[in-house]
Amino acid sequence: MILDFDVEFDPTRVAIAIAALISILYTAIEFPRLKLRYKLSAHRSSLPPGPKQIKTGISKPWLWFRELHQQYGDVVYLQMGPTPTIILGSAQAAWDLLERRGNIYSSRPRFIMGGELLSNNMRGLMAGYTPFWRRWRKLLHGGFMARQSEKYRPIQALESAVLLKELLTNPAEYRDHITRYTASVIVLVTYGRRVENVQTDEVVKMNNESVDRLVSVNIPGKFAVERYPVLKYIPSVFAPWKRDVLRQRELDKQLYMGLLNQVKKKIAKGQATDCWAAQLLRQQEEYGMTDLEVAYTAGGSFAAGVETSGSTLASFFLACAKFGKTFVPKAQAELDKVVGKDRLPTFDDLPNLPYVRAITAETLRWRPVAVLGGTPHAVIADDHYKGMFIPKGSTIIAPLWSIHLNENDFPDPHTFKPERFTEGREYPGPLGHSAFGWGRRICPGMHLASASVELNIARILWAFDVGAAKDEKGRDIDVDIFAFSEGFNSSPLPFPCSITPRSPGHVKVIERDYAEAMDKLKVYSSASEKI
Repeated sequence: MILDFDVEFDPTRVAIAIAALISILYTAIEFPRLKLRYKLSAHRSSLPPGPKQIKTGISKPWLWFRELHQQYGDVVYLQMGPTPTIILGSAQAAWDLLERRGNIYSSRPRFIMGGELLSNNMRGLMAGYTPFWRRWRKLLHGGFMARQSEKYRPIQALESAVLLKELLTNPAEYRDHITRYTASVIVLVTYGRRVENVQTDEVVKMNNESVDRLVSVNIPGKFAVERYPVLKYIPSVFAPWKRDVLRQRELDKQLYMGLLNQVKKKIAKGQATDCWAAQLLRQQEEYGMTDLEVAYTAGGSFAAGVETSGSTLASFFLACAKFGKTFVPKAQAELDKVVGKDRLPTFDDLPNLPYVRAITAETLRWRPVAVLGGTPHAVIADDHYKGMFIPKGSTIIAPLWSIHLNENDFPDPHTFKPERFTEGREYPGPLGHSAFGWGRRICPGMHLASASVELNIARILWAFDVGAAKDEKGRDIDVDIFAFSEGFNSSPLPFPCSITPRSPGHVKVIERDYAEAMDKLKVYSSASEKI
């Protein structure tokens, strides 16, 4: 049967409908803005200082933020679209608000691109201060808190021995080697499988694409939809920026579910190692989680862990290439005294290597990976700080590029000086730097990450002379310590570096420990596993 409706087209009704739709959209955009404007106007004189003109669409906003802090002080106000934004430029301001007042500064702003479109609200990193976030945080603490992270040290030590052999065999490809190391450690810890070749591993390739997309969309002010959320509902056919992130969302689901299903198969066969994904699956029913929620919980830590530790080690090599003559010999003297020349440094040696640990801390300070201070916070209540009014709902950004380069805390901030962390000085917090964030949003993987970076810096300096590469006339090749990538996280752009073994005896130890490590790592081989 064919139904035939004879509907008369009425231009007047269509015009009325369009006008009504426009009115609804206008009200949805303007009413919250008018309400906020009224509140801000009432507190105009007590808002933090800031510029009248806002820069948007800039590729490296942290550079502009530091300029603002040098001009206006430690607390800067920006009106980026309808949401007030507070930029903190000192360690003390960040500590006072994000740590001491964490009860109201631990939520998140709304993330349209990264949180809703790209992740379908599945990433706890971007979740507000909600029951979902508290559950996610509890699970991460269970997998990566200080005591729990210590059980991963044997894996970190084995993969570190492999890294040294790779640096010995092909030092020119050091960036690939440190990427493989960091990827293999986090994939082993999370899923019980190794990364054996960073260029061919399917998981690494898919994760790199996922992380690249995530960090590219999480830059404050880059996309208009973050300022005007109603744009989220534009059909993808008219919005390439939306189409691209939705396509990446499907690829992310394929990656995370594929990795989780591998673990499920191993559990069914009785072959699963005690990895974190297996632990999550055991807790799945207790927490009432779907498979996709478990997959995103595991996948989120994997995605974050690969990039951050690898970029920090790259910055360490950059520091060696630029400033190595000032600190490498001193570190090697300490290592020779404590460790000797017949074995690699171990985790047990680190407490007795204060200068090597100071190099690690200075690396994290000197060129922070999370240049914007990690994912922004949001304040859930009106607040006052040093006479300045901070409105409820404000986005709070604490860019480490401003905080770690603040001359009041770190004089001559662009010079690499490990001595900053061996001499007594005042700094809020126990670490002497702010690389892992603050309060209830502090990086849950900080213990795993810092252990990897510290052990590898100790071992690399024990095994190799690391410094500037030489040109054809034997002169040092200068490197640009400001050449860093764009995006939510930032890492050094490619640069040359000299990495040579300290002696034949050091080479012998490297090769011996590599052979032993590879034998123990056989059980984690991923050669036959496909996503």
